Amino acid sequence: MPEVTYTDHNGQSRTVAATVGDSVMETAVRNGVPGIVAECGGSLSCATCHVYVDESDLAALDPMAEMEDEMLWGTAEDRQDNSRLSCQLKITDGGTLHVTTPASQV
Repeated sequence: MPEVTYTDHNGQSRTVAATVGDSVMETAVRNGVPGIVAECGGSLSCATCHVYVDESDLAALDPMAEMEDEMLWGTAEDRQDNSRLSCQLKITDGGTLHVTTPASQV
């Protein structure tokens, strides 16, 4: 079963089981993971589900679409090379995906 490990900005981690086809954001919300606000519910209109993807996991993800790229310029915390919106990251059959939440989403 796939998993997502969420690490907060203080370094505390939590690993949760995930369902193939769900997003990293949906998985966080369903499991009460702090640090993912998800104001728009995954409709790609708020950038409050910003995460930093572990560098070792980036290559396994689908490429970023233009709209996600644009939305990432509006995040509360600085965008980095490994920034993604967790609503756009779909869970696959792979192992564990590692993401870190920024200090603030709003």
